[in-house]
Amino acid sequence: MTVSDGRFVTVETRTPAQPDDLKLCGVVMPGLANAHSHAFQRSLRGRTHSGIGHGHAWFARMYAAADRMDPDRYFTLARATFAEMAIAGYTLVGEFHYLHHGPDGRPYDDPNAMGAALIAAAAEAGIRLTLLDACYLAGGLTSNGHIDLNPVQRRFSDGSVDAWLERMTRIPQTELMRRGAAIHSIKTVPREAAAHMAQAIGEQPLHVYVSEQHSENLACQMFYGMTPTELLADIGALGPEVTAVHAAHLSDNDIALLGDHESQVVVCPSSERDMGESLGRIRTMLDAGIPIGVGSDQQARIDPFSELRELELNERVTTGERGRLTAAELVACGTVNGYQSLGWYDGGVIAPGRLADFVVINSNTPRTVGAKAAELLYAATAADIDTVVVGGRVIVTGGQHHLGPVAPMLRSALLGLRGH
Repeated sequence: MTVSDGRFVTVETRTPAQPDDLKLCGVVMPGLANAHSHAFQRSLRGRTHSGIGHGHAWFARMYAAADRMDPDRYFTLARATFAEMAIAGYTLVGEFHYLHHGPDGRPYDDPNAMGAALIAAAAEAGIRLTLLDACYLAGGLTSNGHIDLNPVQRRFSDGSVDAWLERMTRIPQTELMRRGAAIHSIKTVPREAAAHMAQAIGEQPLHVYVSEQHSENLACQMFYGMTPTELLADIGALGPEVTAVHAAHLSDNDIALLGDHESQVVVCPSSERDMGESLGRIRTMLDAGIPIGVGSDQQARIDPFSELRELELNERVTTGERGRLTAAELVACGTVNGYQSLGWYDGGVIAPGRLADFVVINSNTPRTVGAKAAELLYAATAADIDTVVVGGRVIVTGGQHHLGPVAPMLRSALLGLRGH
């Protein structure tokens, strides 16, 4: 492979090595896309998985973590978290960003200070970023309608779609960062506001939580008379730029609508498992023509190989059949599908003219030795990543990030939060 200006120029096979070539020892694959992330929730790992009997208690812990964030703490934690993603093999992250303002809901002097912290953190970690700036207007949805924001949620909200739009369009884009939008969910963005958003944002990526929980579907059906997917279709929001996140409890009609509108889906297996939720019907969605990507969501685990294996293994458990997804389909879910969902249509593939983002899997570790290259997804873990290249720039070598050891970075960031 030859690279210039951050892109592949040539990709050839069976080519004699030249003296000044850099030899990559292992199996090379396109860079992996983490299509749904909340960097601040990295602070919850290892502290919310036992002794909590229901989701409400988890959300209380999550809100408490959000309440401790300011731009400086956010930057420190996000930089370490993005570096952890890089050494795991992720070359692109989609940050679903709703932590906008100060704890009392008042904007910082720079209304995009929290987003700027994420952008700076990703730049230092060397990872590509799509900042999915989320609109968040209500505290939830019941059969009687939308409810008011709770005290913590006030910092998530701009108050209106127009105020959200005015703020988010001021976020500058860079070579490694692209801007996207998010309707947080139908629970938190009422129908009329969601329709306004869909019309206002143009052709940039639009992500939205869809059917993450049965209760979400039930509330939407009781108040609006339709599922969240049907509502999005009804207001003209679905299309190729739209990604339904989680999509765990879709009806047959929901899947048909997403497929007919060429929309996408991102699932988060480790988070679904941690929250006791189902994983969506992966084979059915793929057969409907819906591209599927994966994300780490709450950072219970940052390991793309584990996330991808779950797509196949969950299908095996629910159907009793093996080989529900081919290795090529799993690779696409981890690479090109995620890149497309996040608006990077020139990435996720090793080919001339595409972004020079790729990873090298060490095929000689206790986990990977003896595995066929095509089946490394079933053997490898994040610890088996040797080299990571983003835009032709090496950011991980020998499993080590160019910023240095990642664990001390994380420890320092977490201690700074817990001492707050």
